[in-house]
Amino acid sequence: MPSVREDGWKHFFKSKLFVLIVAIVAVMVTFEYARAYYQDYLVRQEIAYLEEQTEKLESKKMELLGVLKYVQSDSFAEEKARTELNLAKPGEHVVVVPQEVGAENRQENTAVLKWDNVSNYKKWYKYFFN
Repeated sequence: MPSVREDGWKHFFKSKLFVLIVAIVAVMVTFEYARAYYQDYLVRQEIAYLEEQTEKLESKKMELLGVLKYVQSDSFAEEKARTELNLAKPGEHVVVVPQEVGAENRQENTAVLKWDNVSNYKKWYKYFFN
């Protein structure tokens, strides 16, 4: 014969209160699982972003190391000495070309204005035959 205590537990497990408690616990577990899954997703996204940034920084580091190697080389020092300090190697001759062209080689603005009113075919004719 079942005892009163056993009947009480059987009655409790069949009651609406038990179903309500189980439903609340199930909803809480589901929400916690969803929250943990979402946090895991965010962490994975952050890891992917950081790995991408690491690759970019590594490539930039390699590029900068190449630039540093070139800057520390003798050819860079020679190039800077030639271009900025106007130095030359022994036995070389330096030729300085002035940046401004003299006034005798310039075309006067008045000459340009005279050609504005001339038709195009006359300009070509004068170009080839005069």
